[in-house]
Amino acid sequence: MVNTLGLGLGLLLALVAVALHFTKGTEWRPADDISQEVLERRAETVPETDFPEPMNRSIGGGGGAVAVGAGTEGELEGEEGEEEEEGFDPDAIPEDEIEYYDVEYVNEGATIEVANNETLLDAGEDEGWDLPYSCRQGQCLSCGGKIVEGDPEDVVHSTNETLSDDEVEKGYVLTCTAHPKADISIETNETP
Repeated sequence: MVNTLGLGLGLLLALVAVALHFTKGTEWRPADDISQEVLERRAETVPETDFPEPMNRSIGGGGGAVAVGAGTEGELEGEEGEEEEEGFDPDAIPEDEIEYYDVEYVNEGATIEVANNETLLDAGEDEGWDLPYSCRQGQCLSCGGKIVEGDPEDVVHSTNETLSDDEVEKGYVLTCTAHPKADISIETNETP
């Protein structure tokens, strides 16, 4: 009850399809990956701003929503009687005065050398560690860490708009703007 002619035609069409698939010139090739080129073109068209990009590391590594406490009187920029505190400028260190310190990253289980003109975050990323951060400007607390061995004065920030003096005295640092001044041990992903 099987239609022999239909079966024969079906097999013939299947063989033709297989033969066409394996013949030269019908091979499918994926398009070149142009994503990096597109990103670079896009970056050229977007003007630079001083605004942080919040939560840019929320997926896969850090940056949770962080609340910053309300300011008190006298904390607003430009208020009378208040001088703007100048931060540490790592770019101002001459090449012959760069010093290296052993920094133990407790959570990562390794000790590495970090230059005093390099941030703790950059040094960790150079090791391939996925450390948390968000703004990279000392404003969001996503990159927070805590000194567990060493003095809080063994770290200097190029900018710190988030941690209070009390929190800094307790050993908290912003790894994105913190530079070592001595050998220390630090726990990353620690916030006050």
